[in-house]
Amino acid sequence: MGTLFPIFWWILESEEVAFDYMKFVVVLMEATPLGVAQPYNIINLQLKRRIIDMHRPRSVAKHPHNLDASTKTSYNDNCFDRLAINYLSQSLQSASGMRSGKEGYEGLVEAATMASRRFNSIQQKGVVIDTLKAALPAPLLLLIKKTAPPSKFSRELFAVFTTIFFAWLIGPCQVKESEFEGRKENNVVYVPKCRFLEETNCVGMCTNLCKMPSQLFIKDSLGMPITMVPNFEDMSCEMKFGVEPPPQSLDPAFTQPCYKQCKAIKRNHNCGS
Repeated sequence: MGTLFPIFWWILESEEVAFDYMKFVVVLMEATPLGVAQPYNIINLQLKRRIIDMHRPRSVAKHPHNLDASTKTSYNDNCFDRLAINYLSQSLQSASGMRSGKEGYEGLVEAATMASRRFNSIQQKGVVIDTLKAALPAPLLLLIKKTAPPSKFSRELFAVFTTIFFAWLIGPCQVKESEFEGRKENNVVYVPKCRFLEETNCVGMCTNLCKMPSQLFIKDSLGMPITMVPNFEDMSCEMKFGVEPPPQSLDPAFTQPCYKQCKAIKRNHNCGS
């Protein structure tokens, strides 16, 4: 699933604060043992005093990461996680015209499942894109697009931002180094076990409600090419910022049959259609 910034809109009251906030993220990550971001010498140390009570809210798995797809991960969502999950769930329900009686991640999955059953693959992608467009303030999207055009800095910033603020959606994740145009960059987000794929247990919902619309939305609205590479064997995923995705006809993700436990395939015969 794609990006969800309106939760932080109250923080980003001006272009100056917004850009300072993005730079603060880099400072924050430089201070961590992971060292996923490189020094950029553009960040004033006084910036830290301007951001009060900024913690790293993330969804925490109750058990260690387990690459065995047969073992379901249990999550302990904090207040930030629950707020973000319910916001996205309500946005998806509004865009699809359907209602879920459940709350939390279970409600998000139910809303996504209803959308997958009601709409074909093209319509599903459209519903998610409409959801994101309705959820995210257009001025904020334009601001990000202007202040963070494709570059080594922005690619790594997008990766860092994803690991900090979207673990509630995709599960615990980390920045990974890769080679980009002949040089090393920390522009890849590695998800050992995708929460959305694990909960939906559906290849078609992964490709139609997450991978494809996210790639399109992030490129069109934020100006950042991205390729999402799910591994349906262990439910892991790599999000490669700055990398153009292959045509759908050549994308290996669309040659994968769905899981035997998939509910959508029982009703529609082909969960990817």
